[in-house]
Amino acid sequence: MRYIKLRDVEVSRIGLGAMGMSHGYSGAGTDDAESVRTVHRALELGVTLIDTAEIYGPYTNEELVGRALKGRRDQVVLATKFGMISHGGAGTWNADSRPANIRTAVEGSLRRLGTDHIDLYYQHRVDPNTPIEETAGAVAELIAEGKVRAFGLSEAGPDTIRRAHAVQPVTAVQSEYSLWTRGIEERVLPVLRELHIGLVPFSPLGRGFLTGTVRSTDQFDEDDFRRGNPRFSGENFRRNLAIADEVQALAAEVGATPAQVALAWLLAQGDDIAPIPGTKRVARVEENTAADALTLTPGQLARLAALPPASGDTHSEAQARLLER
Repeated sequence: MRYIKLRDVEVSRIGLGAMGMSHGYSGAGTDDAESVRTVHRALELGVTLIDTAEIYGPYTNEELVGRALKGRRDQVVLATKFGMISHGGAGTWNADSRPANIRTAVEGSLRRLGTDHIDLYYQHRVDPNTPIEETAGAVAELIAEGKVRAFGLSEAGPDTIRRAHAVQPVTAVQSEYSLWTRGIEERVLPVLRELHIGLVPFSPLGRGFLTGTVRSTDQFDEDDFRRGNPRFSGENFRRNLAIADEVQALAAEVGATPAQVALAWLLAQGDDIAPIPGTKRVARVEENTAADALTLTPGQLARLAALPPASGDTHSEAQARLLER
């Protein structure tokens, strides 16, 4: 495994997103033992960036990651997120990045993760009711106290990134970025590079679509959030299968899997990018991390870049309102 720097924090070039172990996807929370084995296997393969959030579950994913990392904490850059639970206020799935709420959130995350510090602490979504300067200032205080090592933002737009960075240097911005979700390239990515901020793409495999294994939404559990996602619905789904088929065709040519090809394309976009493909299975983490060794030719990269845009939005209307692009 090769390593890069997100600003001044060294991480493996491919990380591990832990959300699906406990939340959101089919089978979440049904086999914690396999999820723990997956974390351990990732560490054996050189993965050092592990990503979770207090809202996943809520809370259960941080607890799971904490158990998995017991006795291994010093091997990882541990990232978690705050701001989508209003503690003592409106509750879960309500943006709240007021300083007092962050204080409550960080203590809970530290306890559940079984650690005395969080390496990378992200604002999960921009809170329209709290100036970003106040949020950045609150995280700066946590950094000064040693409870947090670095500050991150998730799905923030250029103006928010600049304003936050002026108060407390931003180490990384987490955003959805993949072969079929490229909206950050025009406005956000140039700002990150100007300010020397790293990029951590989530859903780098298109929520599983780019692996070629998703052929029908009938595969999903009733509570799988993809059932209501525009890209996985109706005519959009049928059109998007053609994109997955193209990735699969190139993968067959190079002797790799579609997931490895999709990740290799993403890694080729810069040495300041560390995607966090999520999985709860040992076999998948082995497959994903092997993408680090796959180098695509300029022609192959161009062929992938020329794929048509995905049909349908990547978020529901309610989710989209919380994004800044």
